[in-house]
Amino acid sequence: MRLSFGMETRQLQTQKLSPKMIQSMEILQLPVLALQERVEQEINENPMLEVQEDEDLSGNTEEKEDPNRPTEDEKELVVKDNQSNTEDFERLDNMDSEMPQNFDDFRTSSNRTQEASDRQHDLMANAMERPESLNDYLMHQLAEMDIDSELEAIAERIISTLDARNGGYFKTSLRDLLQPGHTEEDLGKAEEALEIVQSLDPPGIAARTLSECLLNQLTPDFDYYDILTVLIKDHLEDLAENRLPLIEKKMGVSIEQIQQARQEFHHLNPKPGAAFLETHVPIVSPDVVVEMDSSGQYTVKLEDDRVPTLRISDYYRKRLADPNATAEEREFIRRKIESANWLIEAIQQRRNTVQKVAQSIVEYQKKFLDDGPEFIEPLKMQQIADVVGVHVTTISRAVDDKWIQTPRGIFPLKRFFVHGTRSEDGEDVAWETIRLKLTDLVDKEDKQKPYSDDDLVKELSKLGLTVARRTITKYRKKLGIPSSRQRKDWIKS
Repeated sequence: MRLSFGMETRQLQTQKLSPKMIQSMEILQLPVLALQERVEQEINENPMLEVQEDEDLSGNTEEKEDPNRPTEDEKELVVKDNQSNTEDFERLDNMDSEMPQNFDDFRTSSNRTQEASDRQHDLMANAMERPESLNDYLMHQLAEMDIDSELEAIAERIISTLDARNGGYFKTSLRDLLQPGHTEEDLGKAEEALEIVQSLDPPGIAARTLSECLLNQLTPDFDYYDILTVLIKDHLEDLAENRLPLIEKKMGVSIEQIQQARQEFHHLNPKPGAAFLETHVPIVSPDVVVEMDSSGQYTVKLEDDRVPTLRISDYYRKRLADPNATAEEREFIRRKIESANWLIEAIQQRRNTVQKVAQSIVEYQKKFLDDGPEFIEPLKMQQIADVVGVHVTTISRAVDDKWIQTPRGIFPLKRFFVHGTRSEDGEDVAWETIRLKLTDLVDKEDKQKPYSDDDLVKELSKLGLTVARRTITKYRKKLGIPSSRQRKDWIKS
């Protein structure tokens, strides 16, 4: 074998996406609220875009004479397909810096500036006040306590390590909070400071273990206080595994007393700091609404009325055809108009695709809409792609982060794509159906003789659903259903 360096010519085929195709995919993937924001951003960045008013959409066939309306010859000058697309999707961070400075006839956009200012004002007016954090809440309580400055300083360091995301547990070593070369007396001070922090509200805060957290919340006025104390100290794991006969033997109390004491655990919080987590509840706005027509068929309607309808500015079309316009001005307008046209086409293509995809899904999942979730049919994205006549990745983008309002509630579009298994009679059964049947069996079982996973396989088989034991175990855990031993009721009726 001989190695050499040289130049050679080879022909290679590579697939590249045009900027227009990339923008179409981006627009298709946006949910309706994000699309609305994107359109508003594009209007602010591209002066060639205008919002088409309602009167323009009235369908009036009698066109009024508009002195700014371009002629057919002028319209032909707008976009040329043979131009380079390299810079068509650059976003203007500063419109003034890019726009040629010697344009005398460019109109100002004071109305857009005012609209943006109004939106910002509304946003600030409606902004939610930042909720008080766990650390702030504890610091305010600490500041009201009459303790010496040294203890207060250590307590503040302890509070600074607490995190609401892990329930407010103290996970740091006390020694790590002290200065190098600290004495045992300093460590004792730190222990005292930790006790002070643990005495603050909420009860159980700054605990080092689950047992310590629960014990710090117990007070003598609890029913079964003594039994609860022993259960928390010595039998938490046995309690979690429902090993009540073992606890009965070790503690010398009846299972009935243990069960009654266990009910008191509902008054204890294993993660007291979690109440200070900032929970973000996303706004769900349906992209599609399902309605039943007079013939009893389900039809879909896009909910995109809040997305403004765009058009190209007649003023700039006319300016492009103006013989007095400079070459620099013409190039700027031509490029911006082409970008605007691509956006308008991408939005229209999104409407058509989402409409077709949603309609195909609804027609396939008619049983779900008629009879309920347990009648959902197994469905793959490839099946809808074959019906609509697009690639499966287009289906994935079309349903991504989009919601559909149906007579049975609002669901993500992805909810209707479910895997399944084949029943004994050869029919495909969705995993959602199996999940609902499994939950129903567990809810109705005899808790003194709960179904094992093998028993659940047999019970589902009686319903015509053939499922492997490992699959039952997987779904039981996924649904948070305890094992048969943990579900067993040890008290004999």
